[in-house]
Amino acid sequence: MTQAKAERATGDGVAAAPTHDKLYMENTLLRVSGALFCHDAKRASTRTNEIELNRGVTDKHITIRPDPRLGQPGPLAHKVFVALIKKHSGYGRPVPKEISFTRREIGRLIGRKEWGGKDSEQLSRALHEIHYTFIKSHFKKADGKFIEHSFNVFPEIRIERREFASDPIEACTITLAEPILDSLRDEHFTCLNHALMSQLGTIGQALYMRLFFHFANLYDGRNGRALSFPKRYDDICSEWLGGLTVLQHRSKIVGEQLGPHLDQLVATGFLASYGIEKAKTRAGFVVTLRPGKTFFDDYARFYQQRRQGGLQFEFHGERREVADPLRVAYLFAQKRTGQPAASIAFVPSKDVETAKQFLAELPFAEMERFVAYGLAEAARSNFDVQTLGGLKQYLAPYLRRKAQATAQAAVTRQATQAEDQHERYAAYTARRASEALQHLTELPAAEQAQIRALATARVTRFSGSLRSRMLDFHLARITAERIGQPIESFEGWKADLAA
Repeated sequence: MTQAKAERATGDGVAAAPTHDKLYMENTLLRVSGALFCHDAKRASTRTNEIELNRGVTDKHITIRPDPRLGQPGPLAHKVFVALIKKHSGYGRPVPKEISFTRREIGRLIGRKEWGGKDSEQLSRALHEIHYTFIKSHFKKADGKFIEHSFNVFPEIRIERREFASDPIEACTITLAEPILDSLRDEHFTCLNHALMSQLGTIGQALYMRLFFHFANLYDGRNGRALSFPKRYDDICSEWLGGLTVLQHRSKIVGEQLGPHLDQLVATGFLASYGIEKAKTRAGFVVTLRPGKTFFDDYARFYQQRRQGGLQFEFHGERREVADPLRVAYLFAQKRTGQPAASIAFVPSKDVETAKQFLAELPFAEMERFVAYGLAEAARSNFDVQTLGGLKQYLAPYLRRKAQATAQAAVTRQATQAEDQHERYAAYTARRASEALQHLTELPAAEQAQIRALATARVTRFSGSLRSRMLDFHLARITAERIGQPIESFEGWKADLAA
């Protein structure tokens, strides 16, 4: 590059991404991800110092604390992160908390054509680099209140391996942090073009995400030709690119570092142009970026109509095939060993397959009760259960007990309903008699005597307390007929009570 002002441009940026595929990135996660991931694979594992964004700014301050053993999440972790967020975007609403994938699927999403033990361990490390990184964010809400969230992006990871810890990962389920889920449910997200992102390296993806976010905030529908976004080069390296090395020479920035990635964004039409100039107020450089046609097309297509889809067929299918069986296998490991889920590195495939068989007979909500029952029965006979398959012999007895309990509950419910009906009817007749007898006392004495005589004649075959109740019944009925006031039916009385 020999120009005094380092610049790449394609006029109006007419090149467009060939296809369009939505990715919903929650806004806090978008801000955090820039500093969270180090795009230098060699330096990532050595970067363990705390990272602060917007130091001293109380309404948008973020602190990131990498794991002291694993270091800062690296380029592969960024690829996995984008792939999983994309997968989560496809689930639609209501927003689920889990993302499940098989080894073939994640390999395809991160561009691995082959899959072996080395790939599996790299995936495991990438997931745990994210899992063990701690984040604290401070933000000011629209109502003026300040909120603080402390979380891990992936607070829980469940892994299936064939049999041993050295075997490749077969499937995995991760959960997303609750603050992220809450924000997605409140529609605080940016809609991005994943098809375009899939053409880029991790640095290009990170630049694209932050630039789309800022362009979208600045664009008002009329200022497209004048729209540009300046950003200090050293801040881009620290805030957007996870501490990328700050170079001192423009030629190296353009030729060896940011330039190739910005050129690619120009080629896709997302950027119309970019320029790198010396800063005017202090040492360093300022990068000025202008959006291209692809940004405006995607803004109209995605950002202005950014509601997530409503279908969840894929998510529900994966929950049955991956997430729920993994949860059951982890539940068994927890119950059997007494260890918390976080300390269980993986579960074997045979336990996952057994869990699928159990889930065909029992709903997931009942699995904890069944596992506890099976382990208790095994303990009675001193059977040391080592695998989930060891509980198969207890499924039939459990189902019989369940059926018996269901039948007994039905009998008890019917008896209770009958007793309740009897009590309600007794209350109904007592009230009816009380009202009628009150009317009886208001009649002339001769008419009262006549009604009592008629009622007495009709209860001669009864005795004891039944005779007394039947006498009140007939007194009430005859009195109501004499005074021309109909007696409210039992059903009508019940309806009045329920109203």
